[in-house]
Amino acid sequence: MAIVFRHLLTDGLALRRAELREVPFVFAAPVKNRVIITAANILAEQQGAFAGMAVADARAAVPELVVINDTPGKSAKLLRLLGLWCIRYTPIAAVDLPDGLLLDISGCTHLWKDERGYLKEIVLKLRNNGFDARAAIADTPGAAWAVARFGRTSPIIATGMQTQALTGLPPACLRLDLLIIDKLQKLGFRTIGPLLAMPASVLRRRFGKELLIRLNQALGRLNETLVPLTPPVPYVERLPSLEPIRDVSGIEIAIEHLLTALCLRLRSEGKGLRKAILKCHRIDGRRVQVGITTTKGSHSVSHLLGLFRLQISKIEPALGIELFVLEAPRVEDMATVQEQIWAVDRGLAATSLAELLDRIAGKVGPEAIRRYLPAEHYWPERAVKVAASLTEEPAIAWPVQMRPISLLRIPEPIEVMALVPDNPPKTFVHKGKRHRIIKADGPERIGREWWQDSGEHRDYYAVEDSDGQRYWLFRSGHYDGGDARWYLHGYFA
Repeated sequence: MAIVFRHLLTDGLALRRAELREVPFVFAAPVKNRVIITAANILAEQQGAFAGMAVADARAAVPELVVINDTPGKSAKLLRLLGLWCIRYTPIAAVDLPDGLLLDISGCTHLWKDERGYLKEIVLKLRNNGFDARAAIADTPGAAWAVARFGRTSPIIATGMQTQALTGLPPACLRLDLLIIDKLQKLGFRTIGPLLAMPASVLRRRFGKELLIRLNQALGRLNETLVPLTPPVPYVERLPSLEPIRDVSGIEIAIEHLLTALCLRLRSEGKGLRKAILKCHRIDGRRVQVGITTTKGSHSVSHLLGLFRLQISKIEPALGIELFVLEAPRVEDMATVQEQIWAVDRGLAATSLAELLDRIAGKVGPEAIRRYLPAEHYWPERAVKVAASLTEEPAIAWPVQMRPISLLRIPEPIEVMALVPDNPPKTFVHKGKRHRIIKADGPERIGREWWQDSGEHRDYYAVEDSDGQRYWLFRSGHYDGGDARWYLHGYFA
């Protein structure tokens, strides 16, 4: 079975970014001195933007076109994920770059009644998930590939009928080099039917051995081997119990035994655990489970056992646990650590810091710990983002301007008495309390990000009241005779 994804890259991106589903967008990459479209979504193609066009020409045809930079390797990564998903339908799935998959479905179709039900199941699942997929079934990978892309009748070719199915298809259906296809078209070969009647020696002499190999593979005269995808080996350890375990000490011993075996494997493969799940199967047929997460990869048995000790109280053994299963669904590569005394990690790379955060997360929850990085935005509430990991590097430097330690998520309106036009406020009222300002610094004008929304700019003031408390206030827009709006946005330490 051959599957072709006619808009692979754009469908994949639209699944991650919902705002792109209703707009024409393309991927583009520089080629020599021009920027060329490498992939276009359906809306862009309907309005006249196609792969191979220059972006400048496409913008002339589609003014609202969204252009996204293409990077090498995206198709391969996405096809690998789709191929691993297809392993639920067949044990042998291979990537067929740049836009397809090849599946060996021998002995699998009867589970879906017949080949038609099998094909319908896979194609509909892919389309329902947002992929513009088309598929075909034939005796050979070459014939299935050709029918999936160029066939106009039935997508299922009966056994031994690949010659008849391919006769009316163009030479491009043989997966040939573009130079050979161009040569065939110049000689008048609009379909491969006339090629089938020509002697092999003539084809080899005129077009080289590639044409002959591809033709024989499609017709089944020459075997074609698929290179199947290998799914990642799950990191799982099992420990059955001769006698049901009911006490805390027994559960802890079982966890330590499982962690020792799992960490030994992770260490040998240069990986560290990021997430682990302990599943306890009780003799009453029920299953209870607990999990831990780490800030960075770890294969330290003592550290991971300490995290599980915080979770043991959540395990209810009831009449006893007869089987322990430890799964590590998330691991990551770990660099070899230098063990000499002068090679101690410092700062965010320190192992001790990551282990401390893991212990805190085990008590208060991982969602209570966040690390922030600067973001490229003018608006203060948008100028930070949550870091994806402990070691993620900031893309830009932190601003040098003075900023409050505590920033309100939504600025709160206040009543202010101030001189005009740009003098700092003299007093302000917040939640019914009047604050008399004795010191002030400002204004600092921050413009609105016009490409995201519209509205007025802000003039910020850092002020201190008579009680010694410091606040961050701003006026929205220009002073307009007393109607300017003032807000409290943050508190300084």
